[in-house]
Amino acid sequence: MSGGGRGSLRSASMIGMTAAPRRWVARLGTAAALLITVVALLIAPAGPASAHAVLVSSSPAASAVVPSGPSEVVLTFSESVRKVPDKIRIIAPDGSRADRGDPSFSGVTVTIPVDPAGGRGTYLVTFRVISADSHPVSGAFTYSVGAPSPPPVDTGEDTRADPVVGTAVKVAKGLGYAGLVLLVGSVLVLGALWPRRLDRRGPTRLAWAGLGLVAFATIADLLLQVPYTAGGGIFEVTGAGLSSVLGSTFGAAHLVRLGLLAAAAFLIRPLLAGTVGRSDAIILTVLGAAALLTWPLSGHGAASPAPAVSVAVDAVHLGSMAVWLGGLLMLAGFLLRRADERELGAILPIWSRWAALAVSALLLAGTVQALIEVATPGALVNTTYGRLLLAKIGLFALVIGVAAYSRQLVRRRVAAQRPAPVRRAVWVELAVTAVVLGLSATLVQTTPARTASADVAGPQAGFFTTTLSSNLLNLQVELDPAERGNNSMHLYAYTKDNRPQPVVEWRATIALPSAGIEPIDVPLLPLTDNHATGEINLPASGDWELRVTARTTDIDQATVTATVPIR
Repeated sequence: MSGGGRGSLRSASMIGMTAAPRRWVARLGTAAALLITVVALLIAPAGPASAHAVLVSSSPAASAVVPSGPSEVVLTFSESVRKVPDKIRIIAPDGSRADRGDPSFSGVTVTIPVDPAGGRGTYLVTFRVISADSHPVSGAFTYSVGAPSPPPVDTGEDTRADPVVGTAVKVAKGLGYAGLVLLVGSVLVLGALWPRRLDRRGPTRLAWAGLGLVAFATIADLLLQVPYTAGGGIFEVTGAGLSSVLGSTFGAAHLVRLGLLAAAAFLIRPLLAGTVGRSDAIILTVLGAAALLTWPLSGHGAASPAPAVSVAVDAVHLGSMAVWLGGLLMLAGFLLRRADERELGAILPIWSRWAALAVSALLLAGTVQALIEVATPGALVNTTYGRLLLAKIGLFALVIGVAAYSRQLVRRRVAAQRPAPVRRAVWVELAVTAVVLGLSATLVQTTPARTASADVAGPQAGFFTTTLSSNLLNLQVELDPAERGNNSMHLYAYTKDNRPQPVVEWRATIALPSAGIEPIDVPLLPLTDNHATGEINLPASGDWELRVTARTTDIDQATVTATVPIR
C-alpha cells in the first residue's frame, strides 16, 4: 500500500508538472491571439455607425418637373452612406450619361454633378450605396426637365444584388448562429454540469465543430460581403473589393471575432478535457462576452438611435439564445440519455434555473430591441421586418409554453425518474427554436422597421405631384406636404412640345365634396411667365378636387382637374 501510495503521488506530480506547461502554452497562445485582435482594432478605421439607409429626399424631388436642368442632383439618406464605384448614374432622355465626374459623399448627403445643358424630358437616377454597417442600398427614381417624356433605360451594369449572393449571406449567418449554439452549449455543460464518469468525446467534438462553424461563417461573411455590396455574382471577389470590406466597420468586427476565436481556442482545449483552472475559465468568459459584441457591432445594433443600448441588448439576446438552445441540445443529445437518476436529480434543477434566467434575459433584451428597431406599432404590420418579428414572437411564445411544461416536470422530480417526457419536450423546444434561429438570420439582413417606413425612393412622402394635359397645354402641379393644414402649391405650364408656356392669368379652386367643403379659392402669385405659386390651408384629410384654369391669351384658356389625396 505504501509503494502504491508513492506511485500515486509520483503520477499526480507528473500530471501536475505536465499540466502546468500546458496552461502556460494556452495562456501564451491566448495572449498572441489577443495581440492580433488589438492590432486589428488599431488599424481598422473609425467610421460612423449606421443601419440600412433609405432615401428620404432628393433634389430635384422624385417625379418632379423642373423648368431648367439642375447642375447637381442631391440625395439625402436616413443614415450615413459610403460609395460603391460607378454605381450612381444619371441617364438623360436620349439614353446618354448626364452625370459629370464622381459624386461627393458627406454623411447622409450625396451630391452628383450634372450637365445643366442636357435635353428636355425625363431623367433616370439610379444608385447603389453602402450603409456604414456595410448593408447595400439601391434604388432609382426619375425627374423631368421642362415636361415628362418616356423614361430612359439604364443600359449600364446592373446595380441589383444577385439573389444567390443574398441567400448565401443568410446561410452563412445561420451557420454562424448554429456554430455559436454548439460551442456555447458544449463548453457550458462540460465546464459546469458534466458528470465525471461520463465520456466527454461526443460533446468535445460538438464544441470543436461549433468553433469551426463560427470561424467558417465569419470568413464566408467577409468574402460574400464583396459581391453583396457591389452587386456582382457569388464568385466576383476582387482584391479592391475585399480591401474595402476589411477597412469598414463590418470588416473590423469580423477580424476581431476571428482573433478572439483564436485566443479562445487555446483555453477551450483544457476546459473540454476538464483541467482548466479558475483564472483561465474567467479569461474564457471574458473572451466569449467580447466575441458576442462583434455580432451587433457589425449589424443593426451599432446603427440604432441608441447604439450603446442596442449593442448591449443584442449581445445579451444572442448570448442568452446560445446558452438556452445550446444547453437544450446537450441535455437532449447526451445527458438525458446517459446520466443516471441520481445525476439527473442534481443536474436538472440547476439547468432549470439557468434556462429560466436565459429566457428572462431573452424576453427583456428582445423587448428593448423591438422597441428600438420597430419604433411604431403600425410598423409591426406594415413592414417586412415587423411581420418577421411577429412570427418570431409567436414561435417564441410556443417555446416558452413547452419550456414551462418541462420546468414543471423538473419541479415535481418526475424528470429524473422518467426522462422520456422531458426528452420529447426538449426536442420540441429545439425544433421550434431552430426555426426562430432561421428567422433571426433573416431579420439581421432585413431593413429595420424604423427605417423601412421612411423609404421614399419612389414619389416622396409628404409631396404630391402630377402632370395634367389639355388640348392647349400641359400643367405640372405640385403640393407640399400634401397633408392637413398649411400647404404650398406650385403650377408650371408647358406647351405640347415641352416648352415653357406663358400664362396671362391663373385661377385655382380646391374642394372636398365628401366632407361638404365647397370650392376654396387658392390665391396664386405668378413667379415667372409659366410658374405660379400659392399657399392654402386644407382643414381635413381626404381626396380633394383641384381645378386649375390657365389663360394664355385674351381668348385662349384651358381648365384641368386633379384628385389630390391629403393625409
